[in-house]
Amino acid sequence: MKIRTDKSREVLEVSRFCSPEMAASLTTPLSPKFSVSNGRKPSNKIQRALTAFHQKGNECTRTPILRREILKGLAVIPATLIINKEPPYSEAREVEVGSYLPPSPTDPSFVFFKASPKDTPALRAGNVQPYQFVLPPSWKQMRVANILSGNYCQPKCAEPWVEVKFEDEKQGKVQVVASPLIRLTNKPNASIEEIGSPEKVIASLGPFVTGNSYDPDELIETSVEKVGDQMYYNYLLETPFALTGTHNLAKATAKGSTVVLFVASANDKQWAGAQKVLKTMLDSFQV
Repeated sequence: MKIRTDKSREVLEVSRFCSPEMAASLTTPLSPKFSVSNGRKPSNKIQRALTAFHQKGNECTRTPILRREILKGLAVIPATLIINKEPPYSEAREVEVGSYLPPSPTDPSFVFFKASPKDTPALRAGNVQPYQFVLPPSWKQMRVANILSGNYCQPKCAEPWVEVKFEDEKQGKVQVVASPLIRLTNKPNASIEEIGSPEKVIASLGPFVTGNSYDPDELIETSVEKVGDQMYYNYLLETPFALTGTHNLAKATAKGSTVVLFVASANDKQWAGAQKVLKTMLDSFQV
C-alpha cells in the first residue's frame, strides 16, 4: 500500500494493484471483531472512507479521500468499542510481587508464591500439581507467551512448556518448566529416581534450563534431596553460551504425569550480588 499526502488539497490518496478477489475483500465495511456499544451503524462518511477502494478491471484505482471527512466521521463514533478476544490465559501481573503476595512464613524478607489454577493452563487442566516457592518482594511476574504456555495443547502436550516466570533486572530470573513424563520414561507415574540418575534427567531437560543447548561439561554440581515423600534433583550449571544466563540453578522432580523443573538464571553481574537470593528461591521450591 502506498500513501501520499497532498498538503495543498488536504487529501490522502491510497492506491493498490490487486485482483478482483482482493478488491472485494478490501471493501468490507467493518471487521466482525468490532461492534459499536450503542448498536448504531457507522456514519456514511466513515463507510465511504472504508470503501474508498473500488474495482476497475483487474486493478484498484486511486480514490482521493478528504482527511477532514474522515476526521468528522470519526467524531460521531462512540468512544467505547467492544473488541472480541479470548480471555487471558494467565493471571500474571507485571508489578512488584510484594504488592499482592503474602510474606513468607519462614523469612519475612521474601514473599510466598503458591501456584493455583488461575495462574496457568496446565493447573486448570489438572496436568500439573500445585507448586510453591519464595521470592524477593521487588520481583515481577512476567507474562508467558501463549505458544510457550501450553495453552494450545492441554491436557495432552507432547513437549515441555513454561508454567510461570518472574524477573528482576538486578538479580536475575526464575521460571517453572513442565515436561510430559512420557517424554522421559514410559513408566506411568514414575518418580524422579525411576526416570534415572540426575545426569540422565538433566541431559533431557538441559536445553530448557539454558534456552538453547546443553553440554554435559556445563554441569558443575548435582545433589539429591527428599522433602516428605518427594524426591528432588538439584543442579548447578555454568553456561557461558546459554540464552537464559551464564549461571543457572535448577531443581527437578516428578509427580503424576509431569516432570517439573525450577530454573533460576543470572548473568555474571547479577550472579555476583544475587547468588544467595537465587539459591534461597531454589531451595524453597516444592511440588
